[in-house]
Amino acid sequence: MRNPRLFTDHPLTPGDQVVLKGNAAQHLGRALRARAGDHIALFNGDGQEFAAQVLTVSKGEITVDIGAAASPDTESLVHTTLGLCLSRGDRFDWAIQKATELGVSAIAPLHSERVDFGIPPDRMEKRVAHWQQIAISACEQCGRVKVPSITPPQALAFWVESVLAEQKWVLHCTEDTGVSASAVNQGAPRDAALLIGPEGGLTDQEFDVASAKGFQLLQLGPRVLRTETAPAAALSVLSVFWGEMPS
Repeated sequence: MRNPRLFTDHPLTPGDQVVLKGNAAQHLGRALRARAGDHIALFNGDGQEFAAQVLTVSKGEITVDIGAAASPDTESLVHTTLGLCLSRGDRFDWAIQKATELGVSAIAPLHSERVDFGIPPDRMEKRVAHWQQIAISACEQCGRVKVPSITPPQALAFWVESVLAEQKWVLHCTEDTGVSASAVNQGAPRDAALLIGPEGGLTDQEFDVASAKGFQLLQLGPRVLRTETAPAAALSVLSVFWGEMPS
């Protein structure tokens, strides 16, 4: 069984001692019942993972000794930005979790014509923090050492206009042929952008706006995928044809 992995926002340097508080201390102390002498792994998003040993455990605080650093090969070679239209309930949370496990680098929640709800301004900061914690937890589980950034929700048209990427793909239900997944097999780009609509899909006008900004229609097969399933399917397929997953 591998040692528990935890994210911390502390600077990490071999030989230093760090006092963990908040979510990290609660998870390590309450859920994992850590004791002095236990070995864990820590990361802070800088691309490295550090061996660590628990020194002391007290209520709300755990002191650890930082050991050697390693650079596990768990990050994608492609910086992929996911533009994902908002959805209700836990669907959006699930999509963030799975996209993180599959190596996405950044997630941009999007408003579109068929997103029929909003997040009150006084709850926005809390909601974004909630999404960020989901990404952190997914990184802890899957072995990643960089945490995807998650922005506050923005208009789809603004994101399409501003996102920069070598390859841009959009999933959309249409009779147009588009590009099949196998056509993506052209080597891994430096960066990519993937646009996925809400329940009900993108409107034709939104698709046209994306197309005008260089987004190519990507076809994944004959079936219509739910908005929370589409990111996992698309990222998996792209990873295969970029050479990151075995075919």
